[in-house]
Amino acid sequence: MTPSIALTYGLGYSFKAMYDDFYAVDKWSGKPLHCQYQALIVAIATRHADAIDIKFMVEDRPVWIALPHPAWVEYNRQTGKVITDPMAVQIAGHYLKWAIESGEDSGREMYSLTVQETLDHLNALLEEAQATAVAG
Repeated sequence: MTPSIALTYGLGYSFKAMYDDFYAVDKWSGKPLHCQYQALIVAIATRHADAIDIKFMVEDRPVWIALPHPAWVEYNRQTGKVITDPMAVQIAGHYLKWAIESGEDSGREMYSLTVQETLDHLNALLEEAQATAVAG
């Protein structure tokens, strides 16, 4: 059983790692695609961007999700909490699953989220975790 992020990092909220190794069904082909987290890189070092780049392998295709650093600041301002690296992976995976299943995935190698998109996917994760905790 995968430990919850809260147990591992002592956070005031909990959700199990759901979006680091998952399947998403492509809207257009109906094909299930295996998505696996592979890397997290501070983008300033590689492409001089104020972001965190998170790499997934979608079948044999690399896909990078760029989350803007200002989202960390805004989330902390709103909640007093921090976005951890494992949470960032989950946010990126949540976005990737949504993009594939909604038909937004156009086969690009990199997707850059806005601060608001990042926070929206984080809030969706927290809502899923709360629903799972209540049901479980």
